[in-house]
Amino acid sequence: MNKKIKVLFVCLGNICRSPSAEAIFRGYVEKKGFGKIFEIDSAGTSGYHQGEPADARMRRHASKRGYKLTSLSRKFEPDTDFDHFDMIVAMDRDNLHDLKQMARSKEDEKKLYLMTDFSTEFDYNYVPDPYYGGDQGFELVIDLLEDASSGLFSHLKP
Repeated sequence: MNKKIKVLFVCLGNICRSPSAEAIFRGYVEKKGFGKIFEIDSAGTSGYHQGEPADARMRRHASKRGYKLTSLSRKFEPDTDFDHFDMIVAMDRDNLHDLKQMARSKEDEKKLYLMTDFSTEFDYNYVPDPYYGGDQGFELVIDLLEDASSGLFSHLKP
């Protein structure tokens, strides 16, 4: 069997957007029958919530659509994550900027993407952080991530 395609999703705290992207993309590739060829994880550019589960509101909204957010928050580790992952997908331009600052080489930078670059239906240039908002923000995040997950899968064409 060929080596796995390793994708890491990154937001600020790793408790809303990136764990949702991890669960949604995993669900998408499993539904397509390609779960075994992917390794999918998430991390945050900050360590504010290290070791914590995803935000309870995010878990609740995701579970209504059949997604289980089971990962625990962790901080992005440049020395291991750049070496391990094939793609590192940021949720917004601030996260992307922070990741570029951590890149050790041009090779590291080539692994960086913005999640909304893979959107096919929605016209957003970032996935907004729902943390300080209401229910609609969490639903929008899931909508955007479902859309971009489909586009990301098509981009990777396993």
